[in-house]
Amino acid sequence: MRSPGVIHADTHILVPFFDVDTMHVVWHGHYVKYLEVARCALLDKIGHNYTAMVESGYAWPVIDLQLRYVRGAVFGQTLNVRASLVEWENRLKVNYLISDLATGERLTRASTVQVAVDMSSREMQLASPKIFTDAVERMLP
Repeated sequence: MRSPGVIHADTHILVPFFDVDTMHVVWHGHYVKYLEVARCALLDKIGHNYTAMVESGYAWPVIDLQLRYVRGAVFGQTLNVRASLVEWENRLKVNYLISDLATGERLTRASTVQVAVDMSSREMQLASPKIFTDAVERMLP
């Protein structure tokens, strides 16, 4: 069973025409963009977004991405993209659920893993920087 995460952010996305193929179904690669929009909303909610990450001296590249397509999203459909923080102490793991906003039908599940990289040395960190973990822990109940 997938971890529900400890902090969530929901984002609504209206599928634009330029994201669909000739069958009016979202091209599979565009889902990664939807995940990024939701992950940015989650990081904003935590209070440590990409701008704050860079200012603290760390980049956070995605090192793993998993997607499971259940049903294709279509042109004009409004999606709810939920990003849920699962891990933060040694890496940033986020689980996602993309569903139809009107019906709640699950369309796609996904997860991403990111690690902190010291921007000056370009070395991957084995633990998340304290400035990030402190921001997460301030949000926990």
